[in-house]
Amino acid sequence: MNYDYKSKIISVEKALSLVKDGDHIVTGMAAAEARDFFMDIHKIIDRGVKDVTVSNCLPMAEGKYLTDPAYIGKINVNSWFYTPQLRRNHAIDAVSYIPNHLHSAGVKRRSHLKTDIFICNASQPDKHGYMAISLSATYERAMRENSSLVILEINPNVPRAFGDVEVHINDVDYVIETDYQIPEVPDAEPSELDYKIGKMIADEINDGDCLQLGIGGMPNAIAKSLYNKKDIGIHTEMLTSEMSKLFKAGVITGRRKKIQPGKMACTFVFGTRQMYDFVDDNPGVIVLSGEFMNDPYVIGLNDNQVSINSSVEVDVTGQCASESIGTKQISGTGGQADTAIGAQNSKNGRSYICLYSTASIKDKDGQIKKVSKIVPALNQGAIVSLSRMDVDRVVTEYGIAQLRGTNVRERVQRLVNIAHPDFREDIMRQAMELGIIGRKSY
Repeated sequence: MNYDYKSKIISVEKALSLVKDGDHIVTGMAAAEARDFFMDIHKIIDRGVKDVTVSNCLPMAEGKYLTDPAYIGKINVNSWFYTPQLRRNHAIDAVSYIPNHLHSAGVKRRSHLKTDIFICNASQPDKHGYMAISLSATYERAMRENSSLVILEINPNVPRAFGDVEVHINDVDYVIETDYQIPEVPDAEPSELDYKIGKMIADEINDGDCLQLGIGGMPNAIAKSLYNKKDIGIHTEMLTSEMSKLFKAGVITGRRKKIQPGKMACTFVFGTRQMYDFVDDNPGVIVLSGEFMNDPYVIGLNDNQVSINSSVEVDVTGQCASESIGTKQISGTGGQADTAIGAQNSKNGRSYICLYSTASIKDKDGQIKKVSKIVPALNQGAIVSLSRMDVDRVVTEYGIAQLRGTNVRERVQRLVNIAHPDFREDIMRQAMELGIIGRKSY
């Protein structure tokens, strides 16, 4: 196969010169974002380009178009998942959220809006001319195939992965040679409460189970509690650093998986440099399209699938508000519903929603007060990320409430039992006053 890599090399400045009025630009998710391009994208405003739309997901590059008042709002920024910077810009109407289930994010977006430029980072080409968009296949293929122009930032620091990530140079219009460090997420040190919740869940995980875990102190606590397990499999949205450590310890083998046996399957990679090195040239890791990996039907093909997610608050009927505080968007739905429903489609599968029983907030007088995260009713306008029809088990430091198949009265009683003791009586009283349950049930 003939290919000419060198003829496709351009500078960031040249790539920016290709942006026209009205263009829609899509970049890779999280660590797959085209950093150099987006650190300089504000320059298109300086030359008078207008009405440009950017679609991103958990972007790491905080360029001037997001941080400098002279440029904020001049580019129409849309996101599938918010960062702190995007939350700040949302407040001044400079960013808008794209509601989505992760498995259909790319397909639905491209049905609404044609992609003019797709740009993300990738590994260096191999001897056959193949590069790998290793750090995310969440929506990248769906958007790339719909794009008029494909540009890759080739970076020696991007690992070479396998799966739905290989792209041949003949299918790329241009490449930009870069050498920046890939964004990392440090391993969060679990708290005492994280370990308490983690151990409860770990005690319910059996040898041969197949896991989906997220990032943060609580998922890390769960993972750290699994070193006495055997033949754990991985079918997950996100591959995390702790998973790579469990593999090295012999805990993760994937031998009992029904699909992709022996493989750690994910749809994006985000963690430490140590994990990126673990992924590099590792045939035991496959990065597959989110359209496939996060499809609840596909997830259910593995027996004993366990999904573990978190939530901001849960009401007494089981509704999970996991991405907003009231009407304020703070993150995104991501794959919570995908993985929770998928796990329950699985033979012997289980889905867990984890949260602390309380949170500390400032009241209107600026005083810190403790509030319950198990509530009679969600905050006004709160976004339901996981419906009460799809919730299975809810976990706090006070225990595990099994809700699958239960009626509302049973749900109220079980969720009150895992609320903080200081709030239980009041939650039950409000549940009756609101008519969620009748007074005879108390």
